[in-house]
Amino acid sequence: MINTNNIIAGVDEAGRGPLAGPVVAAAVILPKNHSIEGLIDSKKLTAKKREKLYKEITNICDYGIGIVSHRTIDKINVLQATFKAMRVAILNLKQKPDNTLIDGYGLPDQVIKNEGVIGGDNLIECISAASIIAKVTRDELMLKIDDIFPEYGFAKHKGYGTKAHMENLNIYKACPIHRKTFSPVKKNIPKMEWLISKDKLNKLAVQLVSLHYLNKNYTIVHINFNLNEKMPIDIVLKKDEINVFVKVILLMKNTNRMNIENLTTDELKNMKYEASKFNQESDSTLESKFEIATIFLQKNPIIDIYNLHNED
Repeated sequence: MINTNNIIAGVDEAGRGPLAGPVVAAAVILPKNHSIEGLIDSKKLTAKKREKLYKEITNICDYGIGIVSHRTIDKINVLQATFKAMRVAILNLKQKPDNTLIDGYGLPDQVIKNEGVIGGDNLIECISAASIIAKVTRDELMLKIDDIFPEYGFAKHKGYGTKAHMENLNIYKACPIHRKTFSPVKKNIPKMEWLISKDKLNKLAVQLVSLHYLNKNYTIVHINFNLNEKMPIDIVLKKDEINVFVKVILLMKNTNRMNIENLTTDELKNMKYEASKFNQESDSTLESKFEIATIFLQKNPIIDIYNLHNED
């Protein structure tokens, strides 16, 4: 018998099965004096109903989110990454729950008191609420990732191994947010020779820099994928009501990273001209900021960001 005075959190995850992207967990504590209609059986909800419930849950509930990247999934395996995301989600709650009810099997330790409930998202409202938060959060992340890697169709399949995803994986090979330890991905990890032969290095550089900014909570406004046309601006971002215009420079092994200062005067002049055109076309009145991002492509790419002083 559950003590009704106890604080109970429901926990669920999204993204354990896909070939790409993070795993996302959510923990939710429902308010005792407010009911939310339509929570049970969250997996059968329409996208519209799920979005509506997401807004209601986030408005009135105590909730926490845990996100574990594809890189960590490759290091510790997806099950351990899921447990880690769940722990982070529980710790991100404002209240400390007396017990946590987890969809499926419980966490393998009791540092955080918990118990598993098989099919819990169909039985217990707080778990169902957590399922909705986890799925909507992950779907939104995959939509943002789709802006950077549109060739894979992440907006539609969210990284799951659909027929279309498998076909695109075979054509374009794995991208930086694919889970390299998953078998279909492991077979399609591109080698440097392949990237060079397909003239993909510059595009990959822009995508990696875009991902770098996304991970720092910038909003991607525009990416220049037509790299045959050498443009002064490769990425347009927004953060804190500022438009950030970025030029990406791919550096080779024998390039001195510190020589980038020699480029800043001309780069800034050209970037400001293109930025003014962009702002006019988009009716933007936001302040503008200019940056150059240099990148070394290697196993762990090195990205350096240089702020160009906006002086008239």
